[in-house]
Amino acid sequence: METAGKVIKCKAAVAWAPNQPLDIEEIEVQPPKEKEVRIKMVNTGICGTDDHALDNTTGMAHFPVILGHEGAGIIESVGECITDLKPGDKVIPFCIPQCGKCSSCLNPNANFCFKSQCEPQNVMPDKTSRFLCKGKVVNHFLWTSTFSEYTVMPAESVVKIDDKAPLEKVCIFGCGFSTGYGSAVNTAKVQPGTTCAVFGLGAVGLSAIIGCKVSGASRIIAIDINSSKFEKAKLFGATDCINPKDYTKPIQEVIMEMTGHGVHYSFECIGSADVMKAALECTHPGYGTSVIIGIAASGEMITFNPLLLLTGRTWKGSLIGGLKGAESIPQLVSDYMAGKINPDGLVTHTLPFIEINKGFELLRTGKSIRTVLWF
Repeated sequence: METAGKVIKCKAAVAWAPNQPLDIEEIEVQPPKEKEVRIKMVNTGICGTDDHALDNTTGMAHFPVILGHEGAGIIESVGECITDLKPGDKVIPFCIPQCGKCSSCLNPNANFCFKSQCEPQNVMPDKTSRFLCKGKVVNHFLWTSTFSEYTVMPAESVVKIDDKAPLEKVCIFGCGFSTGYGSAVNTAKVQPGTTCAVFGLGAVGLSAIIGCKVSGASRIIAIDINSSKFEKAKLFGATDCINPKDYTKPIQEVIMEMTGHGVHYSFECIGSADVMKAALECTHPGYGTSVIIGIAASGEMITFNPLLLLTGRTWKGSLIGGLKGAESIPQLVSDYMAGKINPDGLVTHTLPFIEINKGFELLRTGKSIRTVLWF
């Protein structure tokens, strides 16, 4: 049945209000407008950012909303003025657009396109939504909204990948894996023979460990209050695993004692201001680098001693690994297909889409690393 140019009725997980279970609803998805594409989603991952949006701690979502930003699918139809994407292409949505024109896009070392800052990503660039449910307008999320059988996105937020790529495997490249791996390989540029500390062992933290190992780090210290994650961390390359609950002193002091004077690189993958500070404090004076990856709650602030930086440490932030989607994601997929990287172990659970709330519960209880849903 030809669907291009027509409204599609399909299932989606709608968040009507904060802190409520998602409702599987029938929605109407409008055709893509100029410079937009409509995608039939095949797989989507459940990320901690979706959970933070749902509990409204980050202020990122506008309710009612269709969440989801980590997934993979196949283009169903394209709007006008699109030449580099076509129906049938396998794609990964990427929540940081790449307009190719702003000062950030034109800088080879930056990926924070100003379109994601200057335009509300709860509606499409023309300030309207493509979703209707029960006659009500439903908002987009980060221009991706992958918790729907069909979604509409700006073309500049879509990355075409190898047609042979298994979507259930590479869907996590849209956020979790790229965020952690890129923070080590691209943002920190971890050097061989160095020591790293990774705070938080979810999908992002474990991906950071993968990046540290691939970069040749000789010692990787994994930190989490859930010791059940240590086995997985060691499989990915952690050499030491420590639980802050096992110590009476601050964990940064423990790490300083373990390493002599601190680590070369640290990665905060939780979104806690206190842990961000601890991650900085455990780096070596003079040359230590700490990278913030986790998203803190809206309004949360950090107070720290400026001497920590004056003595030579570097503090950096990394959004989706600092990666430019259009160039980096296809390359990561190619590396995966060639066997150069293997993040398959990050996916601990697969569920049908209708069991999405079970997937969120697995995340909140610490029983899953990454749950991937099948449509």
